[in-house]
Amino acid sequence: MTPQEYCKQKTKESHSSFLTAFIFLSKEKREALTALYAFCREVDDIADECLDHEIASKKLNWWRDEIDRLFKDAPQHPVSKALYPFIEHFNLSKNYFIEIIDGMEMDVKFNRYESFEQLQLYCYRVASCVGILSAHIFGYKNKNTLTFAKNLGIALQLTNIIRDLGEDARRGRIYIPLDELKKLSVSEEEIISLKNSDKIKKLVQNQVDRAIKFYSLAIKTLPAEDKKSQKIGLIMGNIYYVLLNEILKDNPEKILNQKTILPGFRKLRISILTMLGFSWIKDT
Repeated sequence: MTPQEYCKQKTKESHSSFLTAFIFLSKEKREALTALYAFCREVDDIADECLDHEIASKKLNWWRDEIDRLFKDAPQHPVSKALYPFIEHFNLSKNYFIEIIDGMEMDVKFNRYESFEQLQLYCYRVASCVGILSAHIFGYKNKNTLTFAKNLGIALQLTNIIRDLGEDARRGRIYIPLDELKKLSVSEEEIISLKNSDKIKKLVQNQVDRAIKFYSLAIKTLPAEDKKSQKIGLIMGNIYYVLLNEILKDNPEKILNQKTILPGFRKLRISILTMLGFSWIKDT
């Protein structure tokens, strides 16, 4: 199995909503993005599946060393080997790869966040940094496009947090800031025990409102000259924005006990319409 075949298999196993957008990329950019997402899957799997925190940290440290080897022209892992041809070609910065690993280590060390300020750092590391590297692969002319990628990454991660609230609670994780739970008099136990209530509905609505603000901010910060090159990012944003609205339509408190998903044909439809210039996200 070649490094690219390994990465393709790794991303396919993730069943990510983002994979639909990959079909609109050139072969070179598709291979680069596949390698990037395979890297994300490798380090994310450590945070999700390794229950021993000490072992998880050692594995993440191995990846820090591997990124160092990658940028010294000596990658060892199939994912790093697949990334290698694109590092210089797309001007991919080592710092963003390290930030992604640091974000995964936050998942290893913490299962609660005291404030949105702390949560936003996590979102930046695990999603915005991926978005910024992706923006480099897609290509851009205006540096403000990286701000678009940063804001979109936070919006996407907040959507993930909302969608997976019940699933994460069953694993003992609560990503909604604790000070916001306190403000609405929602206890951690109410979320962990998956109890629907008007308070939970209000809590989720607040998270949705915040995510929508980041989607709108992302659109506002995307320079006109880079809208065409960043269409894949816009596809990802539109798919998740539609998902967010589906959560609202289904009654937001229900996400504690059911996971809202979009079928493949809807994601493909959204992708095609986005390529034709349609956007669900509004600049408000």
